[in-house]
Amino acid sequence: MQISGILRAASAAMLLALAAVADAQTLKIGAINPYSGPLALYGDEVARGYQIAVDERNAKGGVLGRKIELIRGDAGNPQQGIAAVDQLVNRDKVDLFIGTYISAVANAASDAAQRYGKIYWDTNALASDLTERGLPNFIRVGPNALTFADMSVRTITDLIAPALGKPLRDLSLWVEHEDSIYGKSIGDAQKKLLEAKGVKALTQGAHNFRAADLTDVILRTKRANPDVWVITGYVPDINLLLKTAREQGFKPPVILIVGTGDTQETLDALGAEFLEGVMVVSYPRPDISQKFGPGASEYLANYRKTYNRDPIAPQSLTAYTGMKILLETIEAAGSTEVDKVRAAAAKLDKPFNSYPSGAGVKFDDKFQNTRPGVTVIQWQGGKQVTVFPEQARAAGVALKNTPRKQ
Repeated sequence: MQISGILRAASAAMLLALAAVADAQTLKIGAINPYSGPLALYGDEVARGYQIAVDERNAKGGVLGRKIELIRGDAGNPQQGIAAVDQLVNRDKVDLFIGTYISAVANAASDAAQRYGKIYWDTNALASDLTERGLPNFIRVGPNALTFADMSVRTITDLIAPALGKPLRDLSLWVEHEDSIYGKSIGDAQKKLLEAKGVKALTQGAHNFRAADLTDVILRTKRANPDVWVITGYVPDINLLLKTAREQGFKPPVILIVGTGDTQETLDALGAEFLEGVMVVSYPRPDISQKFGPGASEYLANYRKTYNRDPIAPQSLTAYTGMKILLETIEAAGSTEVDKVRAAAAKLDKPFNSYPSGAGVKFDDKFQNTRPGVTVIQWQGGKQVTVFPEQARAAGVALKNTPRKQ
């Protein structure tokens, strides 16, 4: 019995030792996103993009001879972001972090990751302040607020104004945004860019994305009677704004949404008839041309094979691209250490249209990618169709219902 006990103890110790070795040989990436609560659908979608890229890389042997494991950290607000980082470092022993659907979460979680000396690689958060902080562990491979603001302004100048037959100086706009660092940074940039282009009649408004009633916002906007209603927000407030506009009979000639508004959830909430002609500045989706996003159709096939459905939201393609670039960067760095990853990232130089989202990669001195992919879709017949830039359009696609039928 005594010998048997010794053998059992030795076996247990050996198993623990083997487990520790296997654990050390696994590259663990903590994925910070909302996986519960009102935005869970989109946090899950971002993580699906990550997982497809991880699976593809693991099938080729992983990175640095190590298999990759994606470990989720649930965070719907900044406090949860900090707690998720603490847990993933101390319990799961992650090597680095990736995220994030919510900018405020990215802000807090990346700061927490810095205290542990871990890279925070961001693919989807947009607030400009994230790179302005100069946080040494923060690298954003995805677009930022200025990217989305610039694309919305290009859409107005190159697509909308000609369709309405009005010069910019005669165009009236209402720029509405949710009031966190995400929406405000986009709204402020839009206002500055539009005024520089010569737009005279421009009003800026703000709202809380958690608001239960946005009637006052709609009534103020309706009284202004803009040619173009530009709105930035998350899914809940965008849907509420659109529903309230319908209830109040607010029918602007053009609705341009920034960041969300191009998912099944919005279609279910508003219906195809109301959405017809609405445009959305957003992350690229797999219907883009292969010239614009080489590999987008293969990504779509992999998504369908893995999840047995079409993508729920466009954020996953950008997340997928961001993870691919991260894994390439780690391989080039030969390490997950902050300084080595930054040095490898600083050397990356690939032109636009190098990746499935249409992105290239070239980081500025604040480690913001200056070549992310951003496109514009239009709701047509209950489907989201990429209409801008023209290079991203699939064959036979054209702008429709602009101005929208009243």
